[in-house]
Amino acid sequence: MKTAAVSAPSIVSAVGEIKVDQLTCAIGAELSNVNLGVASRSPELIAEIRALLLKHKVLFFRDQDIDRAEHVAFARHFGELEDHPVAGSDPDHPGLVRIYKTPDKPNDRYENSWHADATWREKPPMGCVLRCVECPDVGGDTMWANMAVAYEKLPDHVKAQIAGLRARHSIEASFGAAMPIENRHALKAQYPDAEHPVVRTHPETGEKILFVNAFTTHFTNYHTAENIRFGQDYSPGASQLLNYLISQAFIPEYQVRWRWKRNSMAFWDNRSTQHYAVMDYPPCHRKMERAGIIGDTPY
Repeated sequence: MKTAAVSAPSIVSAVGEIKVDQLTCAIGAELSNVNLGVASRSPELIAEIRALLLKHKVLFFRDQDIDRAEHVAFARHFGELEDHPVAGSDPDHPGLVRIYKTPDKPNDRYENSWHADATWREKPPMGCVLRCVECPDVGGDTMWANMAVAYEKLPDHVKAQIAGLRARHSIEASFGAAMPIENRHALKAQYPDAEHPVVRTHPETGEKILFVNAFTTHFTNYHTAENIRFGQDYSPGASQLLNYLISQAFIPEYQVRWRWKRNSMAFWDNRSTQHYAVMDYPPCHRKMERAGIIGDTPY
């Protein structure tokens, strides 16, 4: 089955026509001749950027010398913003999460796995707007994968097997894993594991999305007579199937890789992508600021 195509309208912005350079065949486009500070005050630009986001799934921008208020104002056009219970937010701009990697915390490596942001929430973010404040001269790229294509390319028998499956997503087993047990249990009490469909439907494009990632711990309805013979999984059992599905994000043909520079920005559709922050740089500062936009309940 082909995924639904979403056409971007031909709109001329207040600062000239946006230039769109597609980066790979599967995902990603770099937009130029647009300033997101201006866009935060222009409904016409917001409409054009939304259409381009649905088409390309992650958008990239260079030389965005905007302030935090403009960053937040741009993101809020797409929905209300959320704070993160573990990563710190800017005190003057709630919802602007500071993802600061520093030499004094060499083991702070939560990002180097394929994931969609905060799928442990009942309503994971619809998208995120990330700005580079400071980064290494070399290294520290971020990669994104198109999970609509990942689903489309699955064998038909796998699509049939996972059509009705649901899975748990956990902050306790990810961000909470390194915490003292009392803190970890408190975190889970505040954010109980969420259950989502393994294949979700994109609410705007109708695409089918493979929706399991590093936050996913297990299937919740696999243990049925159709799948289990005598009380335990048979090969390929639930764990092998889940690992196989998660590994689909690893396929280079579904990916794009972005090299950061100061004042570069990325805006991605968190419903249809996963990303991976590559931690290949020596101990140094890598400072990013992210506005996460509240989404809907996956179905």
